[in-house]
Amino acid sequence: MLRSVAYTYQGPPPVRALKPTNLVIYRGEHVAITGPSGSGKSTLLNLLGLLDRPTQGTIEIEGIDVGAAPERERAAVRAHHIGFVFQSFHLLPYRTSVENVMLAQVYADQPRRRRRNAAMAALAQVGLDQRAHALPTALSGGERQRVAIARALVNRPSLLMCDEPTGNLDTATTLELIELLGSLHQSGTTLLVITHNPVVAGRAQRQIAIRDGELTELEPAASAQTARPARAGGAEQTAEQPPLTEPTELIRPVNPGTAARDGDTSVLPEGDPGAFPDW
Repeated sequence: MLRSVAYTYQGPPPVRALKPTNLVIYRGEHVAITGPSGSGKSTLLNLLGLLDRPTQGTIEIEGIDVGAAPERERAAVRAHHIGFVFQSFHLLPYRTSVENVMLAQVYADQPRRRRRNAAMAALAQVGLDQRAHALPTALSGGERQRVAIARALVNRPSLLMCDEPTGNLDTATTLELIELLGSLHQSGTTLLVITHNPVVAGRAQRQIAIRDGELTELEPAASAQTARPARAGGAEQTAEQPPLTEPTELIRPVNPGTAARDGDTSVLPEGDPGAFPDW
């Protein structure tokens, strides 16, 4: 959950990339964030992924201010609970698919004896276990992106963050990847996808547009381009396209079929004794 979070790049001159923003993401949701280049998408992703610290406001997971936590604890949350998928794959060219997936387990301090089996299971989850011993140079673009997704999934993250995951793929492969992301969401993964592609965004439960550092929640139909009213204390705000920068929190209903409690703002699993490092 973001509470009045803002980010300014230091100058000269200083640049306000994200204006004070409130945002709640529930466990099990599929959220798409869209916007033109330079609108603040990457800044928002870096903050949500705990890669950067906000210059204002708090970032909370289960009520814990991870935005202000020591870097070692933030790194532990990233390694165990957040998976990243990027447009450019970022695979090591001289390592096989399974070795690239195993690399994520090194950062999460997974026991060496478990790494290969877990990596093979992650590749099977994305339908690529038969290409486990191929180098990235022998894979198609779609296959390389599947390896990248397997790497992001191998530590069983609670939140999967995708930054333009179809940007380097053709139309047919894009559709295949959309189906894969949909199946991951159906299995309980919380998805946050940043994309320029309206087809990718259209598959999400929620669409949030960002422009000039301000967030606006759109109607489910991408073509509508109108904002859904924010709810504060049970009263609906009817102003056209209200930004998500109001002082009241944006509260969205829990995705049907998830284990989330009413009002729960977590993106981490419930009942997992290892869900958090020792704060």
